[in-house]
Amino acid sequence: MHAMHGPVPGTHTAPPGALLPLPGGEVALIGLAALAVVMIPFLWPLVEHFNVMAHEGAHAVTGSLLGSSPSGVVLKADATGGTSFPPSMRGPRAVTTAVIGYLGPSLFGLFAAKLIETGRIAAVLEVAIILLVLLLFLIRQSFGMVSVPAAIALLALSIRYSHDGLEEVIVYGMTWLLLLSGVRVAVADGAGASDAHVLSASTHLPRQLWAMVWIGGTLLAVVIGGKWLILKS
Repeated sequence: MHAMHGPVPGTHTAPPGALLPLPGGEVALIGLAALAVVMIPFLWPLVEHFNVMAHEGAHAVTGSLLGSSPSGVVLKADATGGTSFPPSMRGPRAVTTAVIGYLGPSLFGLFAAKLIETGRIAAVLEVAIILLVLLLFLIRQSFGMVSVPAAIALLALSIRYSHDGLEEVIVYGMTWLLLLSGVRVAVADGAGASDAHVLSASTHLPRQLWAMVWIGGTLLAVVIGGKWLILKS
């Protein structure tokens, strides 16, 4: 008899160093762990600064895509921030840019979930580093000059030293944290958010409406992203 060689049918194989999707059950457990981090008060500060980076980064990306490059981003030590634009940023462009902020972490989370679903797991950390480097060029004198380089270093170390499935866990965990933190902040800030005040003043629509848009959008992102992560894993 001849011995059979090669992969067993139905199993995942990949070249050395490649990342493989995790089983749906493990992905769900990582999601529950991320939910605990987001909801437990003393754990939340561990990821709060990542959320504000994504929030202000979303303002910056949107403004740039609409033709108004941001003049600077400020990230404060209390996990708040602001993105400034030239005075020419007005009308629909300003409204769109303001709306996107609270949806930013969720949109980045959805993008990461789609990369995972399509088998590009390693690209999640690489894209995150590229976006953070671009954000660093916009940072003005603020805590962001420390927090953003620290985030870049943390992700780079994850790529360099994570082995035996740990890098996959980090990628999935970061994706869940983006999706879930978007909901937490949208609910916590609600109609009292500074972006809601700006939008209400420029559109004459109630602040509560914008809060509902953010809460609905972030919840929808969790449903869609969770489906991509769990059911397609």
